[in-house]
Parts: sequence; structure tokens; C-alpha cells
Amino acid sequence: TAGPPPPSAAAAEFPAEARTKLNPDANAGSVPGSGTQMPPRRRRLVAGIDQDELLDPDALADPDSSFYEFNGVRVHHKVCAHGEDEDSGGQSSGSAVARSQVGLPIVLLHGFGASVFSWSRVMRPLARIAGAKVLAFDRPAFGLTSRTRRSGDDTKPLNPYSMAFSAMATLAFIDQLGAGKAVLVGHSAGCLVAVEAYFEAPERVAALVLVAPAIFAPRKGEKENSAGEQEGADKKESDDNNAAPNPFARIWGGFLGMCMWLAGLVLKLVMAVQDTVRALSTKVLVAFLRSSLAASLVRLIMDKFGVTGVRNAWYDPSKVTDHVIQGYTKPLRSKGWETALLEYTISMITDTSPKSRVPVSKRLSEISCPVLVVTGDTDRLVPASNAERLARAIPGATLEVIKNCGHLPQEERAEEFLSVVERFLQRAFGTPDEHVFQAAV
Repeated sequence: TAGPPPPSAAAAEFPAEARTKLNPDANAGSVPGSGTQMPPRRRRLVAGIDQDELLDPDALADPDSSFYEFNGVRVHHKVCAHGEDEDSGGQSSGSAVARSQVGLPIVLLHGFGASVFSWSRVMRPLARIAGAKVLAFDRPAFGLTSRTRRSGDDTKPLNPYSMAFSAMATLAFIDQLGAGKAVLVGHSAGCLVAVEAYFEAPERVAALVLVAPAIFAPRKGEKENSAGEQEGADKKESDDNNAAPNPFARIWGGFLGMCMWLAGLVLKLVMAVQDTVRALSTKVLVAFLRSSLAASLVRLIMDKFGVTGVRNAWYDPSKVTDHVIQGYTKPLRSKGWETALLEYTISMITDTSPKSRVPVSKRLSEISCPVLVVTGDTDRLVPASNAERLARAIPGATLEVIKNCGHLPQEERAEEFLSVVERFLQRAFGTPDEHVFQAAV
């Protein structure tokens, strides 16, 4: 009878234990005694990023990255100082650059889903234009700023994912720059942070540059309608006062007043019940958003639509390079990124700002510093028409529309963006001699 086949040369040279060390997946998933192989474990990918190999933000930082602790949060930021790494071209035009410098630092505020990366093409040129430092930081939940896990009670006085935190962090970075005031440049949702910081401390903000601003602008006629309603009410009250006294009318008026009082009381009771139901539903929603199922949904959405969203933000999606995609997906390699996005959503739902506080969209007329509004003519996310209304609502604001440009002028049309910002800063802060020079040119 024939004996068992001799071992192969490879098997003789490398014993089973050694082969397992060389190829750990060789017996992965095998069923003992059956000789069958189970398929290898499937990797969890989100936009091409392996979710089983996430890192701390510090490990993902670039050589020029810095971290600044504010209210217990390590905020990732980058600073470009005027004169850093000047090339020969910059040296040759030194006199023109010196003439255009305004001597004010600039703080850059990115939009939703972005990071300091979205300013990478314009930070250094802006530093040369301003003749001062330019700083960009990652708002909590985005970029490489540390992810803070919120507990169920949320007792901390300042939620790091709130708008108030971002506004206060902006002012703190102005302090860190050692400046009395700075120019705030916001993009998309970052414009709201810039405006909130202005209303918090208007004396610290030299000017506002609002790029593709995601701020609701009142439509024309809203103020006129409210004024007309008030005028009609005043006229009716005047007519009632001038009418001849009538005892039956007074009795009837008293009866109607009592009915209105009762109706108001019932309405208050209904509103109280609605507030209770709303509070309960909010608690249920918050509990869901802090569940593992919600985290899985966020990963699924980012995997299916994250890269597509970046491409659609450009006028010409075909020009979005791999470098841009990598810049936007890099934060997905940071531990806890999905939890931070959910906490950011919760902060918007549970905003505890006083109800008496007037919304930003109704305070635009109070802005008194120089304002530039920049928009792309084919912005698919925030229509250019909204930017136009916003510019009309802010006294003295300047509007610049960049042609063949989408939602990201500072990335897609960097040269045109820098040009309009430089013109604005020179008009706002240039000396009289510089204005004469510009007119002559």
C-alpha cells in the first residue's frame, strides 16, 4: 500500500508554526477539523479611510500644526507670519507689497465639514497682503481639534460644540496673536461664527469678510411689511381714541377683553404642554444621537456622500484633485470623529441661548465695521442671491461675485479671491496716499 505523500519542499523548509507567523491570515477563520476556510474579516471603510486604524489628532498633525488649549479643548490651528518662506517673486515686488499691507492680523474660520485645509492656498498670500500674521483653526467636531465626549447631563457651562464656544475661541485667538483687533474671514457656516464674535466684542473686529455666507438674509420687503402692520395698528388705535364714547361699546369691549384674557390663558397652558412634549422629544432624539446606531448612520452617510459633497461644492467637479479629497477626508482618520459630529448636531438642537436674544439675521443692520461679501456665481450650496440680499442688509457692505465659481472661492478661484480681498482691505484701511496711488494706477 502507498504511504502518505511526502511533504512539499516549502513545507519541509518552513514548519506550520513558522508559516503561520509569516502569513497570519493563512488559517484565519478556519474551522477546526473541517479543512474549510472562512473569508477574512471585512475592513470598515469610510470614504476610503480604514476605521479600524484611527489615530489621535496629535499623530495626524502636520509639521506646521499647533495646538492651543481653550476651556479644556486642544484646538488645532496653523499660523502664517508675514515674511515666512518668501520666494524670489515676492522679494522682487516688495515695494508694491509694502504699499498694500494693512498691518492687521487675520483669523480664518472654516465652514461645516471643512478644516484649516480649506485655507491652505490663501494663508501665506493673505499674510503678505496684511503684513501681519494669519491664523486658521479647526472648530470643535472638525479637523484635528480634540474630540470631547459629552455626558448626558451636559452640566459644563460652555458646550465645546456650541456656536458660543467657537465665537469665544475666535476672540481668544485674537488675544493669542497679541492684537487689539483682527479681520475675521469666515466661509459658509464660519461666517456665522465671525458675525457672532463681532456681536460679542465689536471693538475686537476690524472688518468682516463673509465668503459664501450661510447666514439667512431677510428678503426685500420684510421690514416694510412689519412697518406697515405697525402703522396700521397705530392708525386703528388713533381712530378708536377719536371715536365718540358709547357705554354699550365699552361694555362690549370689556367683555371682549375678558374673552381675550381667557383665550390667552388657555394658549399659555397649551404652549406649556407643547414645551413639555418638545422637551421630552428632544431628550429622546439626543439619546438616539448618542447611540451606536447613530454613529453607524453617520459613517454610512459620510461614506456614500462625503466625497460627492466636496466635488459638488466646486463649479467644475472634474478639477477636484486627489490632494483636495485627501485634505477633506484626513479628519476621518481621527478617533471619535463621528461622535464629535453627532455632538455638534446635538448642540444645535439643544441650543440654550435665551429666547429673548435677537437672531443674527435680524441684527445685520447693527454691523458697523467694513464688510465684504464674496460669492461664487454658481454656488450650489448657498445661492449667490442669498449673498446679494445679505450685502444689502448690512450697511455699507461690498459685494463681489466671482465668475465660474462654486461654494469654495478660496480654493477654486484663489487668485481672484485674493484680489478682491486685497482691494477691500486697501479701501478700508489704506492711507490717503495709497488711495491716490490706486486711483493713479
